[in-house]
Amino acid sequence: MMNITPVVKQLLILNIIFFIGSQIVPIADTYFALYYFENPMFKFWQLLTHMFMHGGVSHIFFNMLALFSFGSALEHYWGGTKFLFFYISCGLGAALLHTGVNYIEIHSLLNSVSELNLTEADLKVLLNSDFRNVFDDNGKMLPSNYQVILDRVKCTQEQFDIIANANIISRTPAVGASGAIYGLLVAFAFMFPMAELGIMFIPIPIKAKYFVPGVLCVDLFLGLKGQSIFGGGSTGIAHFAHLGGALTGFIMMWIWRNNKFKHNRWN
Repeated sequence: MMNITPVVKQLLILNIIFFIGSQIVPIADTYFALYYFENPMFKFWQLLTHMFMHGGVSHIFFNMLALFSFGSALEHYWGGTKFLFFYISCGLGAALLHTGVNYIEIHSLLNSVSELNLTEADLKVLLNSDFRNVFDDNGKMLPSNYQVILDRVKCTQEQFDIIANANIISRTPAVGASGAIYGLLVAFAFMFPMAELGIMFIPIPIKAKYFVPGVLCVDLFLGLKGQSIFGGGSTGIAHFAHLGGALTGFIMMWIWRNNKFKHNRWN
């Protein structure tokens, strides 16, 4: 087994520190997870910090296992500087595609209820308010901002469901290194296409040049199925972030290969 390389080791440590910190200080997610850019909770640094946040033990475990397995091999051949540049670039590409797909979906949903003639102020409240019921100290349900607006515009249940879907997309943050990891997968398949990779529940090793495209096809299918504009239900996984990282990795590898980038140009 290949020894862990320096930058991969530092990334592992950073991810673990962020994860432990988020467990001790739960409000950290508010500042470091990636929020939709039209949400008031969005901060520009979240484009970077979200890739060091994780939603649970299994989430960080599998991401860090992949980072160690594929990242160490790539850093060994590229060197630390080029590897880190590639890793961060794929994470940013993941964030951009994820955000772009969210933008398209939110505005497609809102366009479908355009007959309500909601103002910009109304939309801001509807997209960013907590849709859970609000109660006073005596247990009496109070009208929240969104309820006041919905009562005023007199929307149907179907229209309410559409607005609620847009609200969920706007208010749900993204976390995880998966986008950057998918970029590493693509790079590994470029460099070691004949390497045999294993996957749980499939006892036969699969060559990287088949394994990685297969994983991406599954993510694309689940991503399209999980978007409400395609009639599916959310899977809770940012599939288009995965695909954004993979696409960024593919573009970078294609450019580097065609321009014959050399190891000593980075270190």
